[in-house]
Amino acid sequence: MKGSPTLVLFALAIFVLASGCSRTNVQQSLNPNVHEVDNSTKVLADYQPWFGDRDHINVGYNSDDPNVLRKQIEHAKDMGIYGFAVDWYAHRRPFLDHSYAVLQQVASQNHFHVCLMYDETQEDTGSATEDALDAMDEAYKNYIGPQAPGRDAYVLYENRPVIFIFPKKGNTDWDRVREAVNTWETPPVLIYADDPPSKYMKDFDGEYAWVHPSKGWSADGSDWGKQYLEGFYKKMEDRSGKITVGGVWPGFNDAKASWGLNRHMNRRCGRTFEDTLQLFRQYDAAHPMPFIMLATWNDYEEGTEIEDGISDCNRQQQRASAASPGR
Repeated sequence: MKGSPTLVLFALAIFVLASGCSRTNVQQSLNPNVHEVDNSTKVLADYQPWFGDRDHINVGYNSDDPNVLRKQIEHAKDMGIYGFAVDWYAHRRPFLDHSYAVLQQVASQNHFHVCLMYDETQEDTGSATEDALDAMDEAYKNYIGPQAPGRDAYVLYENRPVIFIFPKKGNTDWDRVREAVNTWETPPVLIYADDPPSKYMKDFDGEYAWVHPSKGWSADGSDWGKQYLEGFYKKMEDRSGKITVGGVWPGFNDAKASWGLNRHMNRRCGRTFEDTLQLFRQYDAAHPMPFIMLATWNDYEEGTEIEDGISDCNRQQQRASAASPGR
């Protein structure tokens, strides 16, 4: 299967991390050349750059600390991750923009990769299109264009910069945005989160799968998205010429988010991660994909983080032990 060496390393490293074992012996037994296979599927992880900002919970580190970022990059590389796709709001969220700038610089210094995941303006106040145009201009000047510092770290597809779009129903006129970015020295690859509005389909080069149950958020968290993912991959088989980005996630729980809606997807002791990865492999074998998106590296507020492991069983056992009466 195309891309399997990188994914094997990725899955093994995730498993070892989750089980709490030493990674050294596992890594020594693997072919050291599997990290950078030129034509392999690249593993990307969605990254949240907002910790340390007062609008988000305290997770014990600041996302704009270069020392923190170096450790995270080293950790991610050990797990077979090629790069971070970073949630980004341009000038609308200055803290996040600064965090991304620092991250791209640190990535450049440490042979890692990053790219932008532009979050559309959420409410339709009439500014969504202008916000997107301003953001793309800022992205080109500061992170992607020929004068951008650390641009060698930016994720490319066929020598074109990749920008993911996270929709927020802001009624952006993507025709205008596409026209604007086509004037760049190298026009970007724009990849939308599963089903762009039909009138703007032509403006996007591909789609990516995102954390999603199949039939709705079940109370017991058992719906991990099997039918959703199967439908996504089958749909993309019929969209000739469009880039498909596979999706893998460990679970979901927005209890810690200020915007939470009591949505839950059980991690099942790591099985949710394994099952979503297995579906990717199944469809990638017949229709090779250039990227797989791991959702997410560190979204602790929505419970999709894998930075500290994929299994919730050890944590559940620890909580149960702590709650048990002593002998």
